[in-house]
Amino acid sequence: MAKGKEGYFGLGRLVSIILAIIPFTSWICGAVTRITEGHIICGIVRLIFGWNIIWLIDLILMILNGSILRLF
Repeated sequence: MAKGKEGYFGLGRLVSIILAIIPFTSWICGAVTRITEGHIICGIVRLIFGWNIIWLIDLILMILNGSILRLF
């Protein structure tokens, strides 16, 4: 996996897991990460619906794979 595709902003896995555990930081970091990667629609969806099921999916994927959900 490419360096930029790991976790939030290319941070280490442990730091990204800690950020993913906290709902507010996961919400903001997930949206900003998706927008900076060029997935504007995914970032907006994350901002609108990111406090529920998307947060849980990102948390599980961060722990298992070390990366967040990327649809494209």
